[in-house]
Amino acid sequence: MMIALALLVAVALLTLVHWYVWRRVVRDVSAPGSAWRRTGTVLAVVLPLLSLGALAGGRALPIAAERWLAWPGYLWLAVLLYLVLGLLVGEAVRPLLLRARRGSAPQPEREPVPAGAVGAEPSEGEARAEGPATGARPGPADPSRRLLVARGVAIAAGGAAAAVVGNGAHGVLRGPRLKQVTVPLAKLPRQAHGYRIAVVSDIHLGPILGRAHTQRIVDTINSAQPDLITVVGDLVDGSVADLGPAAEPLARLRARDGAYFVTGNHEYFSGAAEWVDFVRDLGVHPLENARTELTHFDLAGVNDIAGTAEGQGPDYDRALADRDRTRAAVLMAHQPVAVHEAVRRGVDLQLSGHTHGGQLWPGNYLAELANPTVAGLERYGDTQLYVTRGAGAWGPPVRVGAPSDITIVTLASLRA
Repeated sequence: MMIALALLVAVALLTLVHWYVWRRVVRDVSAPGSAWRRTGTVLAVVLPLLSLGALAGGRALPIAAERWLAWPGYLWLAVLLYLVLGLLVGEAVRPLLLRARRGSAPQPEREPVPAGAVGAEPSEGEARAEGPATGARPGPADPSRRLLVARGVAIAAGGAAAAVVGNGAHGVLRGPRLKQVTVPLAKLPRQAHGYRIAVVSDIHLGPILGRAHTQRIVDTINSAQPDLITVVGDLVDGSVADLGPAAEPLARLRARDGAYFVTGNHEYFSGAAEWVDFVRDLGVHPLENARTELTHFDLAGVNDIAGTAEGQGPDYDRALADRDRTRAAVLMAHQPVAVHEAVRRGVDLQLSGHTHGGQLWPGNYLAELANPTVAGLERYGDTQLYVTRGAGAWGPPVRVGAPSDITIVTLASLRA
């Protein structure tokens, strides 16, 4: 019942937003029956249908068909966000533009007329009797002026939205950039000073990001020559049958202490058990509520919270109990909220993703409501939490204000 109500509200909101966009970008700038009025009206119906198809297609359509919906449908959602923001700014600017144009309109020159003649300037007494002519409130802007302002606002908002989304899409399709972070750990032995961990999360292989995206990520990680690679969930948005070939380049990841993987919430929408077996076959070691003792510290991993519904949720005791507390512990957990459990169990460093850094500004403000840290390094008690913005994108292949990254976390020993 609640899900149906939420869907109904979402469809109603999407309809209202598209009506507003149609009004400002189509109706207000065109004449009835014109080519743009007809074309814009058709787009105002087709584009939201494509977006709804892209959102629902992952569970109802084969991947080949889903791609045809995903590109236009998801990109339109991103354009829509910034188009609406631009038009809302235009609502504030529109009255100023109308008033400025009225004030700057040239006034016709008047020839002097003899006093007392017809058309002469009234005397002071006559002016008082008739009332001040210059103090009257200006009338409404003429239709041509309103049309000019409406077209200017629509063009400015549309151009800004296209530029922002185009730049954000280029950043995603180009691939993530390396980011360097140094994390001091009190329990890290001197011999491990400078140990380098590659942290990658939220790759989101799917109908848009495929094998080439994976290969770019692998090449970027290998070029950094890390000691350890951690893949912190949300690898895929789809089944092994559809996306297995796209993930195969992960088999070429290279690090002295290997590559490890934990599930994210999207794995549980995509068949987590199959994906765990698949990445294991690629040589990436899954940590399912498990721990491995590396030479200088313990590396633990927990399943994502979304696995709880399948009886495969996080088990912090299983991953972290009965360990040597004198050794540093690094925990892989997809969602940053796991840090509260990490603090209770004496974890020194937690590596997470999930937030995408907000992905599309102002989404970072919404992400802050649900996550203790949206991006970067923060301390919670004796535990440090590092959250990467992720290497891919969910939904629109666009990032604004939250560029994708692969982070090289360099551990520093306080004993060095």
